[in-house]
Amino acid sequence: MSIIEKAIEKLEQQAQAAGSAKREAAAQAVVTSTPPVSSAAVPPGAAARPDLPLIELPLARLNELGLVTPDRPRSQIAEEFRLIKRPLLANVEGKGAVAIPNANLLMVTSAVQGEGKTFTAVNLAMSLSMEEDRTVLLVDGDMAKASAGELLGVPNDARGLIDVLEHDDISIEDVLLHTSIPNLRIIPAGLLHERATELLASEGMRRLVRELSTRYPDRVVVFDSPPLLLTSEAGVLASLMGQIVFVVAAEQTPPSAVTEAVARIPDDKVVGMVLNKTRSNPLQQFGYGYGYGYGYGYGYGYGEQQEGEGRARRRKTNAG
Repeated sequence: MSIIEKAIEKLEQQAQAAGSAKREAAAQAVVTSTPPVSSAAVPPGAAARPDLPLIELPLARLNELGLVTPDRPRSQIAEEFRLIKRPLLANVEGKGAVAIPNANLLMVTSAVQGEGKTFTAVNLAMSLSMEEDRTVLLVDGDMAKASAGELLGVPNDARGLIDVLEHDDISIEDVLLHTSIPNLRIIPAGLLHERATELLASEGMRRLVRELSTRYPDRVVVFDSPPLLLTSEAGVLASLMGQIVFVVAAEQTPPSAVTEAVARIPDDKVVGMVLNKTRSNPLQQFGYGYGYGYGYGYGYGYGEQQEGEGRARRRKTNAG
């Protein structure tokens, strides 16, 4: 091979090496210019497991049953629950008469079955989810019936709250379900457990409740609780909540049952009364099917009527 041929071969090799170096540099530039995924970019409440199903809420069926849905934002039931949620949200925002610890933890309960407790809990959660700056977590805390989850289309075998409390290797992210309403999440009740009361009274439950209350500042948590007079779980849950929504069926619930049930709520809790199943008044053109009574339990018995700012304020309305 001549000197000229050797020189040409060497130049070709150098050119090939330079081209390869440029390609490697370009590839490296592409890799380094791709921004890393930041956890801060993930929206609040979006930490649910990706392998869990998205719950497509049965809105058509909920509409037929007369519940609050985004499809009917100006329905009568939607207007009723706007009235009910306003004082609750005022307390969450610290605008109530007194400061309430864990005010964003709401428990919906009743004295006995059949008073519309789950109906109220689901409607309240749906109404709250329509707020522009709020995310809502509905927790099915009625371990025996799990009616809220069933109503919203949650599979019967879905793991939930009780499973998180029983198993150290199951976290909230493993059971938190997203729904077709972006601002609404669900934690199912989980599998029926004979030690549900003890699990709800455990230190693990207290830690979980603190996490739910403080993890996201825009979140309101609604617990659908068992009736107070039928299970001991309801009293345990009430001790962990900030606000109690107590449902009473009009002309159905005995006053003695209401008195006994409310007595099981700790004295430091704020209790709101929802009067459900009221009958229409033909003399009134306008009205609502729910009444809402609201008062404070701080420092005095629930059976007493207090004068002044702390006195219960009742809005009595009738169905139109």
